[in-house]
Amino acid sequence: MKIIGITGGVGAGKSEVLDYLNEKYGATICKADEVARKLERKGTPCFDDIVDHFGEEIVDEKGELDRDKLSEIVFSNSEELKILNKIVHPAVKEEVLKQIVREQRRNTNLFIIEAAVLIEDHYEEICDEMWYLYAEDATRRSRLYYSRGYNERKIDDIFASQLPKETYMEHCDRVIDNTGSFEETTEQLDSIIRDL
Repeated sequence: MKIIGITGGVGAGKSEVLDYLNEKYGATICKADEVARKLERKGTPCFDDIVDHFGEEIVDEKGELDRDKLSEIVFSNSEELKILNKIVHPAVKEEVLKQIVREQRRNTNLFIIEAAVLIEDHYEEICDEMWYLYAEDATRRSRLYYSRGYNERKIDDIFASQLPKETYMEHCDRVIDNTGSFEETTEQLDSIIRDL
């Protein structure tokens, strides 16, 4: 089984790429954000640790995390983001490793882990290759503004909290440019899969 890590800045188009790899190549997709959401549900150790640190004001009326309030805090304060990551990411990685074992038993050919923090959390230790999905800042801003409804300040805060392009380039085995048409992106992906 090939284990590929895909990372890149917010708005780079990772979801579209993952859907394509799943549909065309039958890749099993593991999104770290989705794993984190499950681990952060009310009553879990992660949830308790997050509320202990950030306070009851980040809990909504249903008793779950208010993600908007939490993201306002962590994307405007890098120290708070580090604390949140320290609470959540070790548990996420542990869950990802369990999924890898399950998929190996199922004889899965291609297992893809998508995470914003692949580099920081040293996923190169478990991935055969790390891919950087790149898109120009203007393209990413436009996608976040129109598809997610983010305002300029929120986009600026998120961009400031992410690694610079050079760091991604330094740590990843391949770079996929997703600035142009998606057809151009799929040509790059098809070529890489042939290489594998």
